[in-house]
Amino acid sequence: MSTSDPLESSDGSLQGFTKDGLAEFDTQFHKLVDEGKLANVVTLIARHGEIVHRDAYGVHDVSAAIPVPIKTTSIYRIASMLKPIMAAAMMMLWEEGLWALEDPVCKFIPEFSDLKVKVENEGGEVELVDQDTPMTMKQLMSHTAGFVGRGEYDANHMRKGDLQDMINILATLPLAFQPGKEWRYGPSVDVQGYIIEKLTGQLLDDFLAQRLFTPLGMADTGFVLPASKLERLVSNHNDDGTGKLVSVPLEGTYNTTRPKFIGGGMAILSTVDDYFRFSQMLLNGGEFEGKRYLQPSTIELMRTSVLKPGVHLKFGAHVLENLGFGLGVAIVQNQVQGMSSLKVGSYFWRGVFGTWFWIDPTDEVVVVGFINELDWWKKVPFAREICAKWVYKALKE
Repeated sequence: MSTSDPLESSDGSLQGFTKDGLAEFDTQFHKLVDEGKLANVVTLIARHGEIVHRDAYGVHDVSAAIPVPIKTTSIYRIASMLKPIMAAAMMMLWEEGLWALEDPVCKFIPEFSDLKVKVENEGGEVELVDQDTPMTMKQLMSHTAGFVGRGEYDANHMRKGDLQDMINILATLPLAFQPGKEWRYGPSVDVQGYIIEKLTGQLLDDFLAQRLFTPLGMADTGFVLPASKLERLVSNHNDDGTGKLVSVPLEGTYNTTRPKFIGGGMAILSTVDDYFRFSQMLLNGGEFEGKRYLQPSTIELMRTSVLKPGVHLKFGAHVLENLGFGLGVAIVQNQVQGMSSLKVGSYFWRGVFGTWFWIDPTDEVVVVGFINELDWWKKVPFAREICAKWVYKALKE
């Protein structure tokens, strides 16, 4: 059930990690699987550009008659971990001068020229008002554009057509708040995907493959799962209500043929090694294996918070006051509840099915962790915090 791989560097070291510390790191996650809290987990730790440890533990599908052991090459749904990739793609076009941070979004999407904002007046009635100032590209890149949630958008079948259909629907719906006044999750990254297609004349998936996935060597990352790789795909799991984990088939969480809708934040698949390659490129200041993708100053911009004072990350009732948000990534500004072991200055994101990564520029550490569970708000924070705690316990120099 376990594939553990401590990898000594060419100089015989583990880049400051200890073998005992990495073994204890594995023990912490293996315990979660053995106790039935997780079906599986794959982790990767790198420092100074060297992968020093990989571990895979558990099975692909706990409900299978003959369970298949998880491997470090297993393929996971990474969902919103596409968003930092989208940010990098957008910043490539920013470097080419195709857009500017203070550009109004309606410069590229005329349909958004007359978007209204939904507000509640003093009498408690909902009314529509004009935007104080037009939403900007910086706000679109930082989830402060005024879009929020999925409920209203899903009710309008926003993802049933293509990206143009989505834009047409969004153009008829009011914003949830004045641009720049709040941070709320929503379809901003799908809108970025539409802008990429308009600026480049390419389909979004083709652009990402050509400019990032293929040159970075991310051979198992994409929107379509070939039949030859299906056996490597991990099942989703959830509690059946009695405390027992069962596999849960989720239609639409992967595609065997190209779907009509390909946006910036869903139905993407990857492996820990693939995502490491992207993450290491960011840590390297935009370069990987001799090829430059972004300038170091662009990476610095991406990992610098653009939130105004008093604006905090918010997921439903959860407000994360000690985090900043840059262009596509969250930034640890103070020690954060649920992530108290992450170093200040680290930047990260996660996926709704339980995947996570972080980059620590101070210690030059990259960590990638994958699970696929549905009860993510309960499971991802504790899994990620265990990951951070024991990574840094294992790092001695």
